[in-house]
Amino acid sequence: MAAINRDDVAHLARLAHIEMSDQELDRMAGELAVIVDSVKSVSQAAGDDVPATSHPIPLSNVFREDVVGHTFTAEQALSGAPDSDENRFKVPAILDEA
Repeated sequence: MAAINRDDVAHLARLAHIEMSDQELDRMAGELAVIVDSVKSVSQAAGDDVPATSHPIPLSNVFREDVVGHTFTAEQALSGAPDSDENRFKVPAILDEA
């Protein structure tokens, strides 16, 4: 069993500004000890010969190469715009600037 006792839980509860009754402190000490023991057992399961993994199955990149294709000139891009100004799209204001 992990070395988490009632006083440790009371200290953590004070740090977190959590009010706990004596019964809750006793119960939480037991629950936290079980959690710490579980983490220890998982830490022992993987040895030095087991590589760290971030995903259980191998993943491969399925993205295409980033190749520059056809680009529009400013005039072509703005040709379908309802309004433009100085090679930019012009849109109605939606916020008051006052």
